[in-house]
Formats: sequence, C-alpha cells, structure tokens
Amino acid sequence: MSSPPTFRDACQTGLRGARANLVPGLVLQAFALALVLGYYFAPGVAEALKEFEAFRFRVGIPYSVISTAVFGGLIPWLYIKSHPATRNRYNIKQGAGLLTFWAYKGLELHLLYTGLAALFGHDNSFATIAKKVVFDQTLYGPLLAAPGMWLAYKWVEGHLAVSPVIASIRKPGWFLRELLPVIIANLGVWLPTVTIVYTLPTVLQLPLENLVLCFFTLMLAHMSLAENAPE
Repeated sequence: MSSPPTFRDACQTGLRGARANLVPGLVLQAFALALVLGYYFAPGVAEALKEFEAFRFRVGIPYSVISTAVFGGLIPWLYIKSHPATRNRYNIKQGAGLLTFWAYKGLELHLLYTGLAALFGHDNSFATIAKKVVFDQTLYGPLLAAPGMWLAYKWVEGHLAVSPVIASIRKPGWFLRELLPVIIANLGVWLPTVTIVYTLPTVLQLPLENLVLCFFTLMLAHMSLAENAPE
C-alpha cells in the first residue's frame, strides 16, 4: 500500500499542472483582456457588448443557468464525442450529468457575481476588484468551486455512481492527493482571469467567464488528444 501524499507532493503535482496549463492560460487571458479593452476603448465592440449587457440584465438567472450549461457542459462534451480517441469517454447519461452540474454551476456563479457586487460594489476601482479577487480565490475557489468540480467530475467519470466518490474521499490523504493539486494548478489560469473578469460590469462577468471556461476546456481536451495521438 502506498503511503499518503505529503504537502510537498501535492504542491509539486499542482505546479506540474500549472506549467502544463501555462500556455492555454496565457492565450485565454489575452482573449479575455482583448474583450475587456474592446468594451472600454473600441466603440463598435462597446456598442455590441452594451446591447448584450441590456439583454443579459433582462433575462437574469435563466441566462446564467442555460449559458453555463452550454459553454461548460454541452460544447466540451460534443467536442469529446466528435473525436474517435475520446468518443467513448462519456456516454449520453454522463453528458446529461455534466449538463446538470453546469446548469447548477450557472446559478452558483450568478449568485457569486451578484453577491460580490452587493458586498463590495459595482464599480471597477482597484480596491473593489482586489476585494472580489481575494474573496474569489481564497474563499470561493478552495472551499466551494474546487471541491464541487472534483465531486462532479468524479461522479461523472464513475458513470454517475456515488460509491467511487465516497471511496476516494475515505482514502488517507484525500485532500493532498486529489484536491490541493487542482487548486494550485488552477491558480495560474484563474487568478489573472478573474481579475480581468471583475473589471467588467456585473452582468457581463459571467458571460466572459463562460467563454474563457469553454475555450479552456476545449484547449485541454485538444492537448489530451494530441498527447494520445499515434506517432
């Protein structure tokens, strides 16, 4: 029986994941920054986004739920199903599980962004953005987002069975083995990204986050396909 991982082991695993995500993360952060700069400095982009902002405000929570399910669950699942190497990874039942999780995630993110705006303000001053980023990355991410993602994907990977999830959690060193490396690996991508996201008006924060999330998931899937392709 292998010994439980140490804190150092978990950090090393997380840093390897961060290095693997470095290039996709930089690409996505540049994309997010370009949209934000367009909103504030390019009249044509700003006009289109302001119209979308009004639509987003009118629709409210249903938009958050549906769009997050589509960008976080449906599009990546269709991409995975379109390639022979990964076609059998998720069946329709597992795809439905992913859609359900990401629909819930849309509600969660809607409450996060509107709650932070109510708590810290709607402006994009340095102090307001800093408070939101600190809350996001030190409380929401490690305590809710990362465990929720781990649980959801462990559940889906286990064909929607609960027993593999419980068995994994009950193994010694679960946090250091499974969760802490994910938190560390994602910091390099999401710390700069959420900083960019929080510069936008509240109603545009979730749509931008959804776009980055979708492209990030597709990039990781594409990298996995490239690594597993026959030479």
